[in-house]
Amino acid sequence: MADAGGIFSDCFIAFVPSNQLAPKLISSLSTILTENGATTVEYRRDGSIPIDRVTHIVSNTIDFPQYIDSQAYMIPVVNTHWITISISRRKQAQVRPFSPDPRMIFSEVVVTCADLPQMDKESILGATMALGGQESKDVGRLTTHVCALSMSHPKIVIALEKGWKGKVVLPHWFDDCFKLGKRIDEGPYLLPDPEILKKGPDEELDIPSNNNLVGASSANPEFISLSDGNSGRPPVTVFQDKLILLGADLKITPRLENALKDIIVYGGGRLVQDVDECNTLICQYRDGEQYVRASQACKEVGNLSWLYFLIVHNDWTSPLRRLLHYPIPRNGIPGFKDLRITVSNYGGEARIYLENLIKACGAEFTKTMKADNTHLITARNSSEKCKAAPEWGITVVNHLWVEESYAKCEIQLVNIKKYNHFPPRTNLGEIIGQTSFNESRLRDLFYPGGEETMSPRAKRKRKILEAAEDNAYSHGPAEGVVIGEVAHGGDSDTMQEDNSEEDSIPSAAAAKKGRRTAQLVTPVRPRPGKENETPVVMSTGGRSAKAKAMNMLSSIAPDIALYEKEKKRNAKPGTPFGGKRAAELVEKEKAESAKKPTSNKDGEDEEDRPAKKSRPSLPGIEMRIILTGFTRWVGNQNKEDQDRRKLRDLGIQIVQEGQPCDYLAAPHVVRTVKFLCALARGPTVISSTFIEKTLETGKLQDVDDFILKDTEAESKYDIDLERSVSRAKAHRGKLLRSIPIYCTDKIKNGPESYRAIAEANGAIFMIYRARSGSNIKPTTAEQDNFAPPEPVYLLSGTTAEEKQLWQRFKDMAERGHMEPRVVSPDWLLDVAMAQQVRFDKKFLLEAE
Repeated sequence: MADAGGIFSDCFIAFVPSNQLAPKLISSLSTILTENGATTVEYRRDGSIPIDRVTHIVSNTIDFPQYIDSQAYMIPVVNTHWITISISRRKQAQVRPFSPDPRMIFSEVVVTCADLPQMDKESILGATMALGGQESKDVGRLTTHVCALSMSHPKIVIALEKGWKGKVVLPHWFDDCFKLGKRIDEGPYLLPDPEILKKGPDEELDIPSNNNLVGASSANPEFISLSDGNSGRPPVTVFQDKLILLGADLKITPRLENALKDIIVYGGGRLVQDVDECNTLICQYRDGEQYVRASQACKEVGNLSWLYFLIVHNDWTSPLRRLLHYPIPRNGIPGFKDLRITVSNYGGEARIYLENLIKACGAEFTKTMKADNTHLITARNSSEKCKAAPEWGITVVNHLWVEESYAKCEIQLVNIKKYNHFPPRTNLGEIIGQTSFNESRLRDLFYPGGEETMSPRAKRKRKILEAAEDNAYSHGPAEGVVIGEVAHGGDSDTMQEDNSEEDSIPSAAAAKKGRRTAQLVTPVRPRPGKENETPVVMSTGGRSAKAKAMNMLSSIAPDIALYEKEKKRNAKPGTPFGGKRAAELVEKEKAESAKKPTSNKDGEDEEDRPAKKSRPSLPGIEMRIILTGFTRWVGNQNKEDQDRRKLRDLGIQIVQEGQPCDYLAAPHVVRTVKFLCALARGPTVISSTFIEKTLETGKLQDVDDFILKDTEAESKYDIDLERSVSRAKAHRGKLLRSIPIYCTDKIKNGPESYRAIAEANGAIFMIYRARSGSNIKPTTAEQDNFAPPEPVYLLSGTTAEEKQLWQRFKDMAERGHMEPRVVSPDWLLDVAMAQQVRFDKKFLLEAE
């Protein structure tokens, strides 16, 4: 029975925006959750999720930076279907079947069995549910699959008569998926005419395409189409606030380095020259001082292929997610050195990927198969090579063998069942590229130790990584998966993320009482000598698993406090280094000044001659600020030039509209184009009195004392400025991604200012004129899978000429199965200011 306050009344939920979960859908789902009792949790100032204050994270991907944190704290991560299914059932659904983790291969599969032996039925249902699926007693509206041997069972006949749209599959499909540990296409197993029973394994089969390998088929790609920040392409906002070090072992050309720098800087990041300063290292090999120090400090470490992937897709992904996005071992994997390997039945990117992976392992790749080959990697066990290989003494395996050998950093035994399994009508190229690294294995081999030199931040991150690993399954198809825990015990406040800036806000766990208890599988780490120990099913009672995770993390608290203290001290403008590093810098300067004097061409020591007055070099840029509504320089260009030079000497650069910035400065909240475009990047908004005070005193001020507060404007525009900034940091310029916005060309103030605001937030912006053709492809509700129509907007004024366009626009939208909304431009300004896709009927323009 649902709680009186709603089915989500005990839930504190945060969303992760991504290509798979756009902000407009987040806005709609947030409304639904709130109406059903949930509390949606806002992002922190830096755009991160306050892990200590949430009970659930909604994300359609595990590719977000705080996924490891969620595993450590056992916060369940669920996809959006969890919300819709819970609403339809009028009670909270289990979290396991809605995990976005790709290792839960039967996530969203709801299966029932028809006319199978009891033993087979229990085996299929048990394994399916262990890997994210659900059992359905009968064929209902939510059932996705029926496992059967024929179509004649009454359960199937009745369901089809009622218009059921699911799939009837042979049990062989489940069996093949279990054996591989991957989900393959069920097409060849579909009744009533399954291909595996109709065609032989030797008959021709198309080579499938595979999106897992896009941008990940080489560890060191030779070419990428790069363009700098002045080319008109949107900024790569995934680099916002990133401090990136291009490793010394990359050996890239100065031209390429400059192109990369332009893209990173235009996206809001910075290139640095020292490992201690960076938070992301790009290098080629898993060795050297830079790699070891960065890895021990738990910084992101990837290769050029990963960097290019981020540039092209502008979405964060872990460099550990794809094998060739991580630096390669310089001497390969032990055991591969003398192997000669060829491949068969793979095509396109998959073949290129395998060639590069084999070489990275340290083996020799051969395009053709000869008698001296040692291994054949094939996607199907049917080709001339496959037939000849056993006669020549060549081992035949599928690609999982080389992938898992590379991921585990040691050669795997070839007689393991999944490496020798070949479903008869499946090309295994469809599941290539799904294997990931285990960070702890990399650490043991390539960067052990380092605890004595770890910063408080690195120690905290290391504890989180270890806790996440302890909470994960240690072996099997779901190795590395953490389901999370729904119920939070009353002792969950024993370990929280440091939240010193928001101490007055209690944690979600402390705010709610009487949470539901939950049953979940808690993996038990194998003891020495018991590597194959089976995980134990435990009843957590809502406490034990969470308490375990919290206890493991509790030792971080002193490190967090020290780290936050250092961070605040060092974050003040004008103090880029603190404590030890400042002393090191002074010593370095002394050493340089004590260098031996050089001789000039006349043999005299330069020291004995009057020294030439050299122009002091400018300090590094510590703050990039966009100014708007600033009246100090109006009509006085000379004063502006002088002030800009003074600011630059203090490490402050005043940047132009559209450029990356750390801060947005204004006397108060203003709805100018410059303010709204800059806000989309998520800069800290400060009062322009910071600039005034710095110029007056000639010293950098503490920027935290100048955070802009404008309660009058916030009330007028119905916003919370701090929330707007945190949302912008999370959305990274993609608030209006995929939302089409049209604008009349006769609109007051012209369409270009609205274009700038819309495109700064990722919208698709188009001019709508009297002679405009239909820009929306006509579709029907059936073609759109009966999804509700998406809104499409027309920004317009109320002149007679503009009103004539309204009906034509509405007709065009309705033909495309979209909901037309003719609105005043205030709607766009409201959304950009709140950094939230919201709508109110007051913005609609109605024809008289």
